Amino acid sequence: MKKLRLILGDQLNSKHSWFSETNKDVIYCLFEMRQETDYVTHHIQKIVGFFAAMRNFAKELKEKNHNVIYFNINDKGNTQSLTENLSRLIKENNIDNFEYLSPDEYRLDKQLKDYCTNLNIASNVFSTEHFYTEKKDLETFFKGKKQFLMENFYRNMRKKHQILIVDNQPEGGKWNFDASNRKKWKGEALIPQEISFDINVQEIVSDIEKAEIKSIGKINSKYFEYPISRKQSLKQLSYFCEHLLVHFGDFQDAMHTDKIYLFHSRISFAMNTKMISPKEIIDKVLDTYRKQEDNIDISQVEGFIRQILGWREYMRGMYWMLMPDYKKENFLENKNKLPNFFWTGKTKMNCLKNAINNSLDNGYAHHIQRLMITGNFALLTQINPDEIDAWYLGIYVDAIEWVQLPNTRGMSQFADGGKIATKPYVSSGSYIGKMSNYCDACSYKKAKKFEDDACPFNTLYWNFLDEKQEKLSSNFRMKMMYSLLNKMSSEDRSKIKEKANHIIENLDEY
Repeated sequence: MKKLRLILGDQLNSKHSWFSETNKDVIYCLFEMRQETDYVTHHIQKIVGFFAAMRNFAKELKEKNHNVIYFNINDKGNTQSLTENLSRLIKENNIDNFEYLSPDEYRLDKQLKDYCTNLNIASNVFSTEHFYTEKKDLETFFKGKKQFLMENFYRNMRKKHQILIVDNQPEGGKWNFDASNRKKWKGEALIPQEISFDINVQEIVSDIEKAEIKSIGKINSKYFEYPISRKQSLKQLSYFCEHLLVHFGDFQDAMHTDKIYLFHSRISFAMNTKMISPKEIIDKVLDTYRKQEDNIDISQVEGFIRQILGWREYMRGMYWMLMPDYKKENFLENKNKLPNFFWTGKTKMNCLKNAINNSLDNGYAHHIQRLMITGNFALLTQINPDEIDAWYLGIYVDAIEWVQLPNTRGMSQFADGGKIATKPYVSSGSYIGKMSNYCDACSYKKAKKFEDDACPFNTLYWNFLDEKQEKLSSNFRMKMMYSLLNKMSSEDRSKIKEKANHIIENLDEY
């Protein structure tokens, strides 16, 4: 019986049971396709990263004597459609059985399910053997609940997998050390030179240019910095554990103009393409901690593990629990257009200039830059969440819809009305000043509300609360801020509204 097995670009798990033995009657197929490069405008480094990792994965499979068919983006026989490519291979190779790994994106999951319904040969779907949880686990966990609190899920995961647990209680006496993870970096903890793989991707860049694929951002075709193989992914993880873990928790929310990555692991692209698993990462972090408990505080380790065991698994579960309707949520009825400077980085606001240019230059920004700089500004200016989704999905190397959409539409934009976040993550300029040095060299003043040189975040923050009062004032986590808003004089509120309206109507002038 001849089998055709499909591997998608984010399913590069060389440890999967599929590959435990070779079989001449099994053909593995991977496709570079316009279907995937064009459904949103992607960062050039994202496209290059996926193509490079896919090509490397196919090469490694062939070296292990697996039968592999690989379509490059410009191959003449490449139809640029997933299902048309599959149909062609099934016919040409007299395939009796089609098998695929369960996609993590709703769009592709539906496409393949619909395709298999109409196939005249047998078909089967398999787990990617990557996550701690199954797709529907969160739906079961939260059944009958009105709130879907990540913290409850996270604690359950810690107990279930016995991670930082002693006698069924949290190691260190706390479930969550988030209060210790909010320090501003002032250069006191030295950051070693970040690891770089200097991968020459000139050929892939040329292929993308030949195909005339539209993209955003910049790339150095001779020095691609993200891991594109399992070996490199493990090296990246080892570097993080050896050099950065010791200060990760302290400064995980910090931002600085001179340091792009600070103490972050840069392992998300490798993890989201499944070159390395969350369990491997957590096991390595725990092993490092156990060997260096005198040097590494538990707050550093818990803060990192929470991002993977808690947040990442939670986001995937929420995505599958709430799709497909989730993609249309717009609780706050925001309708404005994204300013042009999100695509150019040309703005006088120093925090946005740094976060956006970092994104354009590197396809990267850490979670606070995404949440409290670009996301915060987009929410305060009441941008249509459809536009925010497209920007976040396209611009980041690690962005795949299952993790991007609930983070953006839920956590960042509160478009789901509180299914994921218990309150909108908005702030004035004071928070940005507290967590970064962005305000030091900015044209605007973080202490002013509505003057000409007032920080736009201040004006927009109070205007947002005013505009959305009907929808948000009953939120228990917003009561203190509404109390302060309602104590403002009518004159100040009027000045704020006037200034905010001018900002929103003239975003690219700021």
